[in-house]
Amino acid sequence: MRYILALLLSALLYSAASAQQCNATLSGKILDFHDQTPLAGATVLVIGQEQTAFTGFEGDYQIENLCEGTYEVEVSHPQCRTVLYRIEISGETRIDFEMEHHLEELEEVQVVGELLPENTSTAQEQRLSTATLEGYSGGTLGDALKEISGVSSLNTGSNIVKPSINGLTGSRVLILNDGVRMQDMEWGDEHAPNIDINSADQVSLIKGAAALKYAGDAIGGVVVIERERVANQDTKKKKTLLDGISNGRGGSVSTELTKTFASGWYLNGQASFKRLGDREAPDYILSNTGMQQLGLSFHAGKRLLNQGWDLDYSFYQAEIAILRASHIGNIDDLIESINSGVPSVVEPFTYSLGVPRQEVTHHLGKLNYYMRMKGVGKWTIQYDFQFNQRFEFDVRVGADRDKPAIDLQLTTHSFKTDFTWDASRNLEVTAGLLGRFQDNFANPDTGVRRLIPDYQRYEFGSFAVGEYRPDHNWLFEAGFRYDFSRIDAKKFYRASRWEERGYDVDFPEFVVEDLGTQLLTNPIFNYNNVSATAGVRRALDLQSDIRFNYALGQRAPNPAELFSDGLHHSAARIELGDLRVGNETSHRISLAYNRTGQRWGLNVEPYLNFIRDFILLEPTGVEFTIRGAFPVWSYRQTEARLLGVDVNGYYQWTANWETRHRFSITKGTDLDQDQPLINMPAPITRNELVFHKQEWKHLQIGLESTYVFRQNEYPPNIFVFSPSEQQEVELEINTPPDAYHLLGIRADMEFNISGAVALHTGLTITNLLNTSYRDYLNRNRYFADDLGRNIMVQLKFNY
Repeated sequence: MRYILALLLSALLYSAASAQQCNATLSGKILDFHDQTPLAGATVLVIGQEQTAFTGFEGDYQIENLCEGTYEVEVSHPQCRTVLYRIEISGETRIDFEMEHHLEELEEVQVVGELLPENTSTAQEQRLSTATLEGYSGGTLGDALKEISGVSSLNTGSNIVKPSINGLTGSRVLILNDGVRMQDMEWGDEHAPNIDINSADQVSLIKGAAALKYAGDAIGGVVVIERERVANQDTKKKKTLLDGISNGRGGSVSTELTKTFASGWYLNGQASFKRLGDREAPDYILSNTGMQQLGLSFHAGKRLLNQGWDLDYSFYQAEIAILRASHIGNIDDLIESINSGVPSVVEPFTYSLGVPRQEVTHHLGKLNYYMRMKGVGKWTIQYDFQFNQRFEFDVRVGADRDKPAIDLQLTTHSFKTDFTWDASRNLEVTAGLLGRFQDNFANPDTGVRRLIPDYQRYEFGSFAVGEYRPDHNWLFEAGFRYDFSRIDAKKFYRASRWEERGYDVDFPEFVVEDLGTQLLTNPIFNYNNVSATAGVRRALDLQSDIRFNYALGQRAPNPAELFSDGLHHSAARIELGDLRVGNETSHRISLAYNRTGQRWGLNVEPYLNFIRDFILLEPTGVEFTIRGAFPVWSYRQTEARLLGVDVNGYYQWTANWETRHRFSITKGTDLDQDQPLINMPAPITRNELVFHKQEWKHLQIGLESTYVFRQNEYPPNIFVFSPSEQQEVELEINTPPDAYHLLGIRADMEFNISGAVALHTGLTITNLLNTSYRDYLNRNRYFADDLGRNIMVQLKFNY
């Protein structure tokens, strides 16, 4: 009996041991999702079994001696995002895995957000990192962009900052906010971008019209604002920034929460608030220069390898007071302001926002969907909506005291789609279509002649761009774009103005109704624009390359250039558009040498830009109204040439000491008049000495020197009749101020408060020596000095 039991027990043990023998195998190939080419050097790990295989040159892998069952397999590659697959293994199982290997798609999902793909391969492009943008959390987008060589700004005080790229601004500079072209009445000199800088994770700047996939009319350049790309993993990130600002006695707060899931879903919310009182020059208060700003944004979506969608909404609201002394009653006030050297109004500090002031509100909504097709490419479709409302309040009395002098509402609907064919490792081609409808409503209840009329604009565009890489050293880029634009306006003209401008001869068909002293007109214009680009990039070694690019860009005139007709209150001038204004055509040639090494780096970017029928706004005289005499600024077209160079570099002297250097110069010439162009930036050089030591809580301290030369090339001043002196006098409205030199300090440290909480501290001091100066591109230079010393303290919490 014992013998029988022992025999049965042995049989059972042998059966169990046999059942546990793991003879299954898993094999296959690791392939590039786009072109189905094999990937060498990939790793395949069966989680739980801890068995690993590596692919060879043909992308083959094989793992033996696996037990049958359901497993998670991790597939990784040094140049790809790691992916997880859930599979069933039974017997000899063969499965081919696909990975995102193209550099563009890899960079799209980086968690850090610092390595987003270039928007053009041969044009001059620079970018600002997340850390740099966070340093300007209490400032503006225009302030941050001046960190890039070749970028200046057209200011109205310190709160209204419009970026200027190599001397070009306004409608010539496109701002792309997370894939949406901003439509925020950018045509006004005192209309700053309606963007909360705290909503941006990275900013790229492309000089010239080379980025045809975005637009063909951005002959100055494109500012691309991007959010951090999400990773497909279960994680939550929170960030809060607190800024204290001494000049203005205020500050800002911004907070952001991002939640991502391994399934591809993500949620992001961000909010910020900024409040400042009157700003201060070194010797006096700049009365009525405070501001208040609120920004909100929400993003949600699902992003997978083969498809995904995004839903975005952002809200921006700002109330900006404009220097009270800049509100002139007549031409004698302007002459006195220029000659006196001190503002005519200086009052005690206050947080009140008086008049003149602006109130702007901007809503933006976007829905985006993409689908990747194996071995073919990526298709994207997007709809976006924008609503922009602008109030401008003037100094008024009586029943109109609280009524805006300008009330504009701009509604924009855009639809676009594009397809990128990237099945080849050497060639990539993108083609797309765009449709846009825009409606502008100028409220007549202001009681003031409307500066910009009601209009509707229709736009259609198509483009194709491609890149060819014959080998690792050469890259060729070319593109073509066509845009159609139609503007249909309804505008009242004074009969005397209509005849004075000669419109009764050139455009009699526009008159809809003759009301005696006024004419109701219906101007309709169609514009056809063609843009193109071609360029080449040559890698010299692993650290340096040279680039050449030619860009042809055409731009249709904006509504202000066509229809302006009246007193622009926040600008304190009469602006006159011209219905005869046509397309601008830019021919831009650029070179670039780039070297980025551990010890030293250098970037040199010379450029030449010929612009046919360049549209400019310049002072032409004076006009008397019931409120007094005001300078008249008129639009006209000319042949223009812009020539310049941007240089930046760095040198690592020791392990802890580094110097950084930037220099820019632009020369603009009105070829028809043989005189300098108005509002060209003065030459500028910035140099910084930086000490950094990682062991000391990531300490970094920098002393920056900024020297702005005097702009010695400017158009001649005009002579106007002075009512007080009863004679012609020179109005030095074009004369630039003197050169100036500013010093600044920046310091940063990081502290690990706990395992999950990190604190970053920052100190920035601008105009360290409290120097009195005026900047040529600040429209308030006629009335007051620029900002005095400003101390900013920042606390950033990551948790």
